[in-house]
Amino acid sequence: MSKMSEMAATIEELRNAATAINQAANWLAEQFSSNEPEPESAPADPVLTLEAVRAVLADKSRAGFTAQIRSLLQKHGAAKLSEIDPSHYADLLKEAEGLGNG
Repeated sequence: MSKMSEMAATIEELRNAATAINQAANWLAEQFSSNEPEPESAPADPVLTLEAVRAVLADKSRAGFTAQIRSLLQKHGAAKLSEIDPSHYADLLKEAEGLGNG
């Protein structure tokens, strides 16, 4: 075998080794990236429904806070719950839940 043939064979072996190393590195990267735990997403705030707010207000009304419930509705610009903007449900609910606790 001539020196040029030996050199060509050595170069080919190096390229094959480099390809094998690259494939091994890619495989390892895939193995470790698929086993990483996914970051926990923040839980979404539950969407308050008219029915859920109505249930809380009804309980408070039965507990003797009917006048205060009416006052809270008026504070939010409504005579009845169905007139309240759903974006205000959380505030209304928070205020209603405070009735009787203070």
